[in-house]
Amino acid sequence: MNPSSTPGTTRRTVLAGAAALGAAVAVPLAPVAPAAHAAATGAVETAAGLRTRWHTLLTGGPGLDLTDSRIAAAVARIGRAATTAAKGLDPTRTDGLFPDLTSTALSNHVTTSFKRLATVATAWAVPGTPQHADPALRDLLLAGVDWMLTHRYGPAHTRFDNDWDWEIGCALALGDATVLLYDALGDERLDRITAAVRHYTPDPNLWRADRQIATGANRVWICTVVAVNAVLRDDGDDLARVRDALSDVEGAGANSVLAFNDTGTGAEGTGEGFYSDGSFLQHYKHPYNGGYGKELLNNLSRLLHLLAGTQWRVTDPDLDNVRRWVDDGFDPLLVRGDVMASVCGREIARPSKQGHVSAQTVVEAVLRLIPGFPGETGDRFTSLVKQWITEDTYRDFLAVTDLASLVAAREVLASPVPARGPLVAHKQHPRMDKAAHHRPSFALGVSAYSSRIYNYESIQNENLHAWHLSDGMVLLYTDDLGHYSKDYWPTVDPARLPGTTVVAGRQADAAGQRTTSPAHWAGGTALPGTTLGAYGMELRAYGSSLRAFKSWFCLDDVVACVGSGISADAGTVETVVENRKLRDPRAALLVDGTAAPADPGWSARLDRVRWLHVAGTGGYVFPEPVTLRGLREERTATWREINLKYGTDTPVTRPYLTLWQDHGTAPDGAGYFWLQAPAASAERTRRWSAAPPVEAVARSAAVHAVRRRADGLLAANFWAAGTARELSSDGPASVLVRPEGKTVTVSLSDPTQLRSSVVLDLARRGLGVVSADPGVRVAPTSTGVRITADTAGLHGATRTLTLKWS
Repeated sequence: MNPSSTPGTTRRTVLAGAAALGAAVAVPLAPVAPAAHAAATGAVETAAGLRTRWHTLLTGGPGLDLTDSRIAAAVARIGRAATTAAKGLDPTRTDGLFPDLTSTALSNHVTTSFKRLATVATAWAVPGTPQHADPALRDLLLAGVDWMLTHRYGPAHTRFDNDWDWEIGCALALGDATVLLYDALGDERLDRITAAVRHYTPDPNLWRADRQIATGANRVWICTVVAVNAVLRDDGDDLARVRDALSDVEGAGANSVLAFNDTGTGAEGTGEGFYSDGSFLQHYKHPYNGGYGKELLNNLSRLLHLLAGTQWRVTDPDLDNVRRWVDDGFDPLLVRGDVMASVCGREIARPSKQGHVSAQTVVEAVLRLIPGFPGETGDRFTSLVKQWITEDTYRDFLAVTDLASLVAAREVLASPVPARGPLVAHKQHPRMDKAAHHRPSFALGVSAYSSRIYNYESIQNENLHAWHLSDGMVLLYTDDLGHYSKDYWPTVDPARLPGTTVVAGRQADAAGQRTTSPAHWAGGTALPGTTLGAYGMELRAYGSSLRAFKSWFCLDDVVACVGSGISADAGTVETVVENRKLRDPRAALLVDGTAAPADPGWSARLDRVRWLHVAGTGGYVFPEPVTLRGLREERTATWREINLKYGTDTPVTRPYLTLWQDHGTAPDGAGYFWLQAPAASAERTRRWSAAPPVEAVARSAAVHAVRRRADGLLAANFWAAGTARELSSDGPASVLVRPEGKTVTVSLSDPTQLRSSVVLDLARRGLGVVSADPGVRVAPTSTGVRITADTAGLHGATRTLTLKWS
């Protein structure tokens, strides 16, 4: 394949060095014509065959049934997108190929220009569009490519602004356009294109102008660029380098994108990528499953499809980890077509990423993976994708996805494999300080940070008001599937995100971004196989003296919210009970059974509140009467206010209801306690107010603990050594003790991730060990049992044991 190593061959001849192919084959995403099917599924030895694979990913391939209404609608979308993208395209201009993309200081203007060319080229290549095979459009596209190479992109041009655009964004779009226009390019233009891309992106291991080691999603993006360019140049050596770069062969595996960062045997890398608990970090310490993580999965699925069945197929055994990425790193963070915003980084501030767009990328990636994981995993992925697509009634996946994914999705939906069903689980990600709680009628996410994890990301003038994104923000997902879409992030009050404890007021744009906390305590414990979890964080706020201990005890359909030690030297401190964008602007708010005014602008002090209910959201029970503040408002903002790079200047207005507890000015040792009952009816909330299902056991600076009255379950977060009823700990720990019949199950963890062991004393006599995780030991005491769990190196993971009364 490489002309320099295979005498007598040319760029377009048989790939040099092709040996016996492996067992893996590339299964097409869509049914295609027989000849194309053979090329897509059999042994591919020619560059033309690999180009066909990539072309099929972009267009759906030949043989599409244009009389099928879904296919016809997708083709029409492609045509409309091309019409929009082609507006203003003028290769005779001197300032820019498009009149709105003329900057020589903003690199995204260059990327966007190439993306528009690729969008138009797609329509030109797809049968059934108004643009298909139009010779005039072909010539316009070729002239557009020439203009970009002459005026903006290539060895003769100096890069500016963001390296990502030059080495990844531009190169990906230009590579796609080149595959689509391949037969019309001619040798000289093709050489010029591939040389331009290689000028910026020559090595699948390195990127940026100073040639840093590429990590995480950036490495997979770079590999994708090099792979497509290698196919266009018939360079088998570069395809081998791409395969090896995914495993970081040159770096002894230190930055392998396939290995888990915490279980790999290679050299120590940057820590970016996936962890065995499903966490994904990028830019060192930012949780990013819904941003860079999804892009890694997306592009890796495309690369695996391209290389399958060839001598360059990926054979690294760590490829099997992809199964766990899907199960642990994406499934728990998806809620009926949405991705929890706490793991989407700065992408939440992009108008183009709202409305379940990020989840679409995940679904498309898993669709591509299914053929490569046959058997049980393939069936599980099929079941999972079927569930993801059918449960999202807010955004019809089949009406927005690309052609290849559309055909694959319809095959999945028609398969006999049943949908998985709604996720019912409690999942914690201790490597990125996040928790997700899924019940049949709602899901809830908690966002924390610590000495190990950054609070939020705001670079490139994006995500400017995310100051409190990890200060205990609670994301509640109900049947209002569009709640975090339709302009939520620019219009929500960023100083009052739900669940947070804050010093009132707004900070400067991007203040404190990429900051870790001085506190180590963030995390919790979960009881395996249940929806029972204890979670918490020690909050030490950026930019103020505010400190607090915050807990969320997720006990099936009730979440007990506990705060203590809330102190600050100055400023008014608030804890936000709820801040809801209302589906119905006049949604009823009941305060102890009495309807509050539903008019915009309503504001009131609510004294001695015992329970609240918000129609369409759920209930809130205050076992100890509390004074709250309530506010209804129509909030108007622009996306530009939170994103100078990609925001728009059009004002948007959305209705909100905010409820918060005012702890006063410079509080010292304040606290709170309420029960959140998501999706509960008003009547159930009233009943629970009369007889709260959960009671507070401890709310000190040493321990938070609650007990569920129905079964006696005890949940505790120990900030230091302390006692909560029958349970004592020798130091920081998170613990669940669940009696059930003649057994008691105990789950525990070290949320500081610093302790070598946790020692608990459980004052219950007559208990013997039934089973215990490795490293957990039990010894009798005069009052009960002492449990010692080795926690060194567990990084906050839960350990569990079961005891039984003799």
